[in-house]
Amino acid sequence: MAGTLNGTTSHAWRRRSRSRVRNGAVEIDKIDARILDLVQRNNRLSSEELGAKVALSASGVQRRLKRLRKEGVIESDVSIISPRAIGRNVTMLVLIFFERDRADIIDRFKRGIRTMTEVMSGFYVTGQADFILLVTANNMEEYEHFTRRLINENPDIKRLETVVVLDRVKAGFFLPMGSLACW
Repeated sequence: MAGTLNGTTSHAWRRRSRSRVRNGAVEIDKIDARILDLVQRNNRLSSEELGAKVALSASGVQRRLKRLRKEGVIESDVSIISPRAIGRNVTMLVLIFFERDRADIIDRFKRGIRTMTEVMSGFYVTGQADFILLVTANNMEEYEHFTRRLINENPDIKRLETVVVLDRVKAGFFLPMGSLACW
C-alpha cells in the first residue's frame, strides 16, 4: 500500500513503524512490545523465530530491533551469569551515607563506582542513604578490602551499612511490556 506525501512515495508500514516520543518515553506499538518481551526472556532467538512469534518477516524484525537499539529502548544485549558459578559467593547491598550533599561529590562518586568491578549495580536514591550498591565478592575478606578501598577513595563517606544477601530469590532485568502497547 503506497501513497505520496510531499511528492515522495511512502509505505504504510514505514509510517506505522516510526517511533514517537510521548512524555519522555518512546512510543511502542504492539509488535514492538511483543518483540521486546521475547528478547528480554531470550535474546538468542533468531529473527526468523521472533518473526514467527509476532507474525512479521525476519527482515521486519531486524529493522525494528535496529530502531529500538538506536533509540535506546534496548540498551544492551547481555548474558546473565550466576555469581556463584564463577566464585562470587557473597552478595551484599551496601548503603552509602555522605557527610554532605554536594553535586561534585555525587558526580565523583558516580564516576568512581562505574569503574569498580565488584559493583554490579549502583543507585543514587532518596531517603536516608545517598546510594545503594549491589556488590559481589568471592568471600568476606575480599569484601572487607573493597570497603576499605571505597572509604579511602571517598573521604566524604560518613558511613556505610552492609546487608548480606542470604538467598537470591529473584534476579533479572525483565520489564513488563503490556502497558506500552496501549499508545
